[in-house]
Amino acid sequence: MAVKIRLRRMGSKKKPFYRIVVADSRSPRDGRFIEILGNYDPKLSENNVKLNKESALSWLHNGAQPSDTVRNILSNEGVMKQYHEEKLANKKK
Repeated sequence: MAVKIRLRRMGSKKKPFYRIVVADSRSPRDGRFIEILGNYDPKLSENNVKLNKESALSWLHNGAQPSDTVRNILSNEGVMKQYHEEKLANKKK
């Protein structure tokens, strides 16, 4: 089972917000998911991301692949940097 971290669209017409979820890659965009990691609201100018960083990091370590947009969100929040640093530290041991 391939697991992806991706966005799930919520909200009404012309007022979208997204949930960052972990889902099976075969399930539809707004279909079944495994866990909610946070929220992303593109309409807000500041504080538009609320994210459970520890949970996102653990899913990345377990092999979940983020979509392109989620990868950018995680990079802006510093999760991808922490993930790569921990990965390098484990290689050096």
